[in-house]
Amino acid sequence: MEKKGNHFSGQIGFVLAAAGSAVGVGNLWRFPYLAAKDGGGLFLIIYLALVLTFGFTLLVSDIAIGRRTQKSAIGAYTQMHPKWKFLGVLTFIVPVLIMTYYAVIGGWITRYAVVYLTGSAQAAAGDDYFSSFISSPVSPGVYALLFMGVTAVIVYKGVQGGIEAVSKWMMPVLLVLVVVVALFSLTIEHTDESGQIRTGVQGLFYYLTPHTEGLTVSRFLQILLDAMSQLFFSLSVSMGIMITYGSYVKPEVNLNKAVNQIEFFDTGVALFAGAMIVPAVFVFSGTEGMSAGPSLMFVSLPKVFAAMGKAGVFVGILFFVTAIFATLTSCISVLESIVANCMEIFHTTRKKTVLVLSVIYLAASAVIALGYSVFYLEAELPNGTTGQLLDIMDYVSNSVLMPLIALFSTILIGWVTKPSFVTEEMERGGYAFRRKKIYVIMIRYIAPVMMLVLFLQSTGILQ
Repeated sequence: MEKKGNHFSGQIGFVLAAAGSAVGVGNLWRFPYLAAKDGGGLFLIIYLALVLTFGFTLLVSDIAIGRRTQKSAIGAYTQMHPKWKFLGVLTFIVPVLIMTYYAVIGGWITRYAVVYLTGSAQAAAGDDYFSSFISSPVSPGVYALLFMGVTAVIVYKGVQGGIEAVSKWMMPVLLVLVVVVALFSLTIEHTDESGQIRTGVQGLFYYLTPHTEGLTVSRFLQILLDAMSQLFFSLSVSMGIMITYGSYVKPEVNLNKAVNQIEFFDTGVALFAGAMIVPAVFVFSGTEGMSAGPSLMFVSLPKVFAAMGKAGVFVGILFFVTAIFATLTSCISVLESIVANCMEIFHTTRKKTVLVLSVIYLAASAVIALGYSVFYLEAELPNGTTGQLLDIMDYVSNSVLMPLIALFSTILIGWVTKPSFVTEEMERGGYAFRRKKIYVIMIRYIAPVMMLVLFLQSTGILQ
C-alpha cells in the first residue's frame, strides 16, 4: 500500500489545492444568486461573519484531524474514537454521491465554453437552448464522460504530479479571470424599453448595499440558513475532502496561516463572482433577472452576454473557462477523497484504485447525464421541491448528510475527544493558534445548535 509518500510539496501547494477544492461551481452561480435574493450587502455581512466563525471552525477541524491522524475520513474518525467509525462512513458517502453528478455539471459548462469558442454564442442565448441540450439523449453524456476522464487522469498522476501541479497554475489564472470579468461588468450600460438607463456601477451598488426593507425575524433566519448552507458548499467541509488534503500536509507547515489563506481565497472568489454576475444581470434584466440555481448560469447569463454584442462573446469565453477551472479543481478533490479512502480500506495502489473508480464513475456520470432524457423521473423531495436524478443526489449529499455530519463532528470534537485534539495540532511546531478561544466556544456550544437547526431546516422538518 502507498502510505502518505503522497504529500503536498509545501504550504503554497496545499493552499492552492485546498482553495481549488473550495472554489467550485457554487461560488460562481449559487453565491451571486443568494446575494441578490437575500438583501445584497445584508447577505454579504452575514456570510463574512459566518466564514470567520462557523466556516473557520469546520475547516480547522477537518484539516487538523487529517494531519494529526494521517488518514482519510473513515480511518481518521475511527482513530479518534472507534465507536465513531460510523461518522467516517457517512462522511465517505458524501463524495461518493457528489461524484455521480459533478462531472455532469462540468460537462454542461464545457459544452457552453465550446459553443462560445466556436462562434455559436447567439444560439446559447435562446430560451430553450439549455433544456434542449440537457434533454438530448447523447450530447450531455459525451461531455460528462469527457470531464470525468480528465478528472481521473489528473488524480491518477498523484498528489504532487497531478493535483498540486494542476492547482498551481489553474487557481491563479482563475482568480485573474474572475477579476477581469468583474471589472468589465462595471463598464457596461443598457437603456431598456422605457428609456431607463442602468449601469454596471449601479448594479455593483445594488449588490453591496444592505437591503433591510421588510426584514422580519423569520426572513433573517432564512438568510442566515442560506448563508450557512452556501458555506458548506463553498469551503468543502463535512465531506472528508479537507481531512484527506490535511493528511497530505507536512508537519512543518503552519496550519493557521494555511487556513487563513484558504478562507481568503475562497471568500474572495465568491465576492468577485458576485461583482461579476450581479451587475451584469442587473444592467440587462434588472433585479428580476436573478433566477435561482443553474438557470442563472445557463439561461440568464448567455442572454446577458448576447446583449453585450461582440464583447459578450469574449466575456462569455472568459466566464465559462473560469467555470471549467472552478469545477475541475473541485471535481478532482471529490475523486481524490474517494480514492484515498479506498486505498486505505482495500490496501490497493493509487493507479489500480483510480482505474476501478473511473470505470464506476464514467458509468454513473453517463446515467445521471441522461437523467433528463433516457432515465427521466420526477421525485417529490422532503423540502417541497421536485427533482430529477441529479437533484436527488444533490439533495441527499448537500441537504441531508453534510449538516448531519457537521452536527456529529462538533459533538465528537467538542464533547468526546475534547477540542484539544484539534487545537494541539494547530499549535504543532510552536505556532500560535490565535483564534483558539473562538474555536473552542464555536465547536462546543454554538456550532452544534446551528447545525441542528440547519439539518432540520434543510430536510424539511422545520418547514
